[in-house]
Amino acid sequence: MDSFVKALNSYAPLSAACITEVIKIVRPKTILKHDFLLREGSIPRTIAFVKKGLFSYYYTTEEGNVVIKKFFAENSFVASTSALLQKQPSLFNIYALEDAEVLEYDFSAFLQLIEKFPDLAMFYIKYMEKHWIIAKEVLEITAKYQNAKERYLAFLLRYPGLNERLKQHHVASYLGITPTQLSRIRKEL
Repeated sequence: MDSFVKALNSYAPLSAACITEVIKIVRPKTILKHDFLLREGSIPRTIAFVKKGLFSYYYTTEEGNVVIKKFFAENSFVASTSALLQKQPSLFNIYALEDAEVLEYDFSAFLQLIEKFPDLAMFYIKYMEKHWIIAKEVLEITAKYQNAKERYLAFLLRYPGLNERLKQHHVASYLGITPTQLSRIRKEL
């Protein structure tokens, strides 16, 4: 629970009373490698904090290609945020690339706590700003204007240490290139 509380406080300092109430809605869950935290088409109701493990956040094209949009490793909050907010079926899968341990909490219970605790509301605002406004804008720009080599170098900076934990086809899918192209880029570096 310490890493979870530390992650919450890294966005905005929370009162002891707030932390006590948040911990009450959290439950541990184990997700085995190759299992899903969330499947495309299901309506999400929870958010998970990754204590241990690694997840990919992906969708499958009509042609059957897997397109990885993000990776979530330790100390990350993971959810299909848009679907969660709209209470609609997710367009994405959240898939365990490694055995994982998460702390999961119900989003509606979390929203009720936001009403009681302004410090938790500030956490939520800061989290959304950082990950769904600032980071998303940067990713959209880099995907459009950077070449594959530049995207790979940006991936290495964005996800330090993950290159060794991921298979080549996962990284290639994230970059929007083939594994063969990725091999060539790695040889050039």
